[in-house]
Amino acid sequence: MSPESLSPTGADASARSTFGAGSGAPHAATLQDVAREAGVSLATASRVLNGSARKVAGAFRERVERAAEELGYTPNVSAQATARGRSPVIALLVADIADPYFGQIAAGVARGADERGLVVTISITERDQERENRILRALRGQRPQGLILAASRAESGDSGSGNSELEAFERFGGRVVTFGDASGADRNGNGGRSIVIDNAGGAEELGRRMAALGYRTAIGIGAAEGVRTSDDRLNGFARGFASDGGRVERIHRGDFRRESGAVAMTAALAEGVASGTLVFGMSDVVALGAMSAIRAAGREVGTDIAVCGFDDVSASGDVTPALTTVRVPLNEAGYQAFRAVVDDDWAQSDLPVEVVVRASTPGPSGTV
Repeated sequence: MSPESLSPTGADASARSTFGAGSGAPHAATLQDVAREAGVSLATASRVLNGSARKVAGAFRERVERAAEELGYTPNVSAQATARGRSPVIALLVADIADPYFGQIAAGVARGADERGLVVTISITERDQERENRILRALRGQRPQGLILAASRAESGDSGSGNSELEAFERFGGRVVTFGDASGADRNGNGGRSIVIDNAGGAEELGRRMAALGYRTAIGIGAAEGVRTSDDRLNGFARGFASDGGRVERIHRGDFRRESGAVAMTAALAEGVASGTLVFGMSDVVALGAMSAIRAAGREVGTDIAVCGFDDVSASGDVTPALTTVRVPLNEAGYQAFRAVVDDDWAQSDLPVEVVVRASTPGPSGTV
């Protein structure tokens, strides 16, 4: 056999050259490697793989795509952003990734991205306006197709630097989608779209159902005053509870974490909580924290102090007693948020909320 017959040719030769066979550590295939293997110019390879609007003849496109597959080439997202004016990325901002509320929203966004062959990046704001602004500024340079802001914002965040960053994001070609009420986009001061969840209506119906069970005194546990989601839920619950003779006698405030719910409930217990009182946690996570504090104080959840929440995260049905709550289709809300980013003619579909009465609110008579 001649020496020539042992020499690698075609894809084998390029692969050995690309991945450094026999010459040290391997390295990833580059666009130059693909162009050389396909026998085309670097510009042609870039137009095919980085999504340029300029057309490439079918035969050349097939050669480039085949070479890229053989070499295991992965397109450079930054190069794609330069060629297309945006990257194949959807940016999702959440307050706390450990909170199952945001986990379910993220799952819905990821479902939509998978259908379109896009990538989701997740950033955590911790509901800190300055942190959110820094993230938004950094994201502009990455040119994502759109931004989904799922973290609840305080009313004071509806103007000033927070709005400026969102407006700048849109000026650079990204679409902004927020979670809010029907007028959320206008109140945010930008042209972005808004996913509407009926926080006030769902909480109001919960309040009515609890009053109908016979509860007459309630304690609310919410976030700081001015945080829209918390305020809408607390105010809605108070209206519904009052419609049939109930009264929210006091509200303890903290944040959205389970630990905060426990601290608020501990403070309420120190002030005195009569048997038969109902506690409304403005989220299931907060309500679960309240339940742990009640048990730690030697009190019983349900027949002694009743507890209800909002969201219907998975843990709500697993605790004992199971938590009464308002079911929100969070996965579907995340999916619709994704569609709001990518569909020009998008219109929100219904996101119905539903009161789910469980054993944590048996009623003063002890019957759910």
